[in-house]
Amino acid sequence: MRQTDYVITEHALFEMKRRGLTEEMVHMVMSSPGQRVDVRPGRVVMQTALHMDEPEKTYLVRVIVDVDRKPAEVVTVYRTSRISKYWRQEP
Repeated sequence: MRQTDYVITEHALFEMKRRGLTEEMVHMVMSSPGQRVDVRPGRVVMQTALHMDEPEKTYLVRVIVDVDRKPAEVVTVYRTSRISKYWRQEP
């Protein structure tokens, strides 16, 4: 489930900076995701709930990854407060 061999694309780096997300956050999600959701063949979303900001708030950090290449490519990264919209309940 964890993904440790990856690169972050220029687009993802741009979006991370714009959204105030760090490479450390991406590494935390990629190395120990709360969930891995298949989007389509070759693309997954790794996601984890993290506490951030002042005052502290919980966000779902979603890392979109193309896993059909070596190394895997982080396509983009974003955070959302709408955790229940994206979190998949296990059957």
